[in-house]
Amino acid sequence: MTIQQTTENLTVQCKVTDYATWRAGYDGHESARVSAGITNGRVFRNAADVNDVVILLDVADVAKARTFLGTDELKAEMLKSGVIGTPNFRFAA
Repeated sequence: MTIQQTTENLTVQCKVTDYATWRAGYDGHESARVSAGITNGRVFRNAADVNDVVILLDVADVAKARTFLGTDELKAEMLKSGVIGTPNFRFAA
């Protein structure tokens, strides 16, 4: 029996200045992620540094997700919510 995976996974790691501020921005941007086919976000924080965040997400269309990740809108939202530097984005099947 062959099981076909219908989604890819996206892992995002970033540092933020303040988790609560970042989380409000992340939650407020949900509809934009869904429009890009990025869903089911699960957020984790480093126990030793609560401002070190890892997000695991499902991706329906990698090309569409990559386009979204490169938009000026997302970059502005990340800056506004306190993301420090450039997040690490990794796709995996």
